[in-house]
Amino acid sequence: MKYIHKIMAMLVLLCVTGSACAGDQSLFTRFTFYGIRYEMIIFGLMLVGVALFYTKTMQVAICGLLAICFYKYEFTDGFSVISKLIGHYDETGKFISGSWNTYLNLALMLPGFSVLANIFEGSKLPTIIPRYIPHNYLGGFILLIVIFVLSAFLDNIAAAMIGGSLAMILFKGKVHIGFVAAICAASNAGGAGSVVGDTTTTLIWIYGKDPLVIAQAFLPAIVAILFVAYFASKQQDKYSPIDFASAKDAHIDKKNLSIVVLILAGAISFNYLYEFPALGIWIAILLGSLITKINFKVVKSSIESTVFLVALVFCAELVPIESVPDASILSTLSIGFLSAVFNNIPLTQLCLIKGGYDWPLMSYAVGFGGSMIWFGSSAGVAVCDMFGKARSFVNWLRYGWHIPVGFVIGFGVYLLVLGWDPIKGNPADQIPVQTTGYSQSVDTVQTTTTVDAAE
Repeated sequence: MKYIHKIMAMLVLLCVTGSACAGDQSLFTRFTFYGIRYEMIIFGLMLVGVALFYTKTMQVAICGLLAICFYKYEFTDGFSVISKLIGHYDETGKFISGSWNTYLNLALMLPGFSVLANIFEGSKLPTIIPRYIPHNYLGGFILLIVIFVLSAFLDNIAAAMIGGSLAMILFKGKVHIGFVAAICAASNAGGAGSVVGDTTTTLIWIYGKDPLVIAQAFLPAIVAILFVAYFASKQQDKYSPIDFASAKDAHIDKKNLSIVVLILAGAISFNYLYEFPALGIWIAILLGSLITKINFKVVKSSIESTVFLVALVFCAELVPIESVPDASILSTLSIGFLSAVFNNIPLTQLCLIKGGYDWPLMSYAVGFGGSMIWFGSSAGVAVCDMFGKARSFVNWLRYGWHIPVGFVIGFGVYLLVLGWDPIKGNPADQIPVQTTGYSQSVDTVQTTTTVDAAE
């Protein structure tokens, strides 16, 4: 903990020192340090802290969030956390809604899916699966493909936690870090082409892009996950094969299994109807508690991961990105790697504002790209809540090497088969014309890069 206190002190010192050295002609100003925004520096130091002190990620994230908020309140005119969350009126009198629903969703989803994972284990369904899968590395391979398919219909957090529960039982608790990373990758890959499978694809859909065109992202996602699943299942089979003996006398608990189905149905329906899956999850859990006893104590184990995820996403929202590169193949590839450390929701919003991207390829990049590091996606945070050893930044990169390689391969296959086409997927009144100007806050802008298709 003494190191975390030092990080916090250093972050605050950066803020104070920066303000004292203001000057228009200086490289060291109130807002930048040699041209780099202080918020970005603080956020970068926080990510370094998460990588180094991976057993204290919640504390590091809270320190980073407090430091950024301190800087914003002290040195940025008109900043307010309340207006960011609740909303505010802009200079024209138009009300700009806040992002409170996003954070409430995150705060409720992770504990809810922890309860779901516990009920799923209690259904005994995972213990009978070995009866129907190959008795070699292909068993793990098939498991990852099942997670991929699930995540096309469910939120990627749910797919990751169900996959983690399956792996925990099938491999008797001995799950290789490379396989844990592959579970995260499979859950993100499945949502890349489905507008109900990931927040970023839902966002692209809301902006008016054709969901059938976005589904083309399944091409690179399938290629990538096949590559990842092959090597990850080999790693797992060598480390700890599937326990086939326990499947002989296993019997399914139909009550628990029915509650699992009820929770998943609640998540899907409320996500589709209200974009608020967490509410459907908890309504289903409370209804399920009338049928059988539910262990609500597992919620406690997810509190740290939930706080960490909410703090990380909010920090990313507070960091201003002055510009997004013009849409190109290289910039899309770079954004995929950037999404491994920077929250993909504001990244996607900024790309939509910029315009001119190939949207299926962008969806794949920001979705699957977050799998390269465990805190790059909510699915990674969720699965690491079940397998704490996977929080090691170094080990994730070391044993999950197949994820960035698979990402690049999938990216290349998409370009070879479908090519780069920024026109497809846009409605008739949103054929893009790239611009470079937009507001610093992604909450206060609307897409302006359109012309009439007839022109």
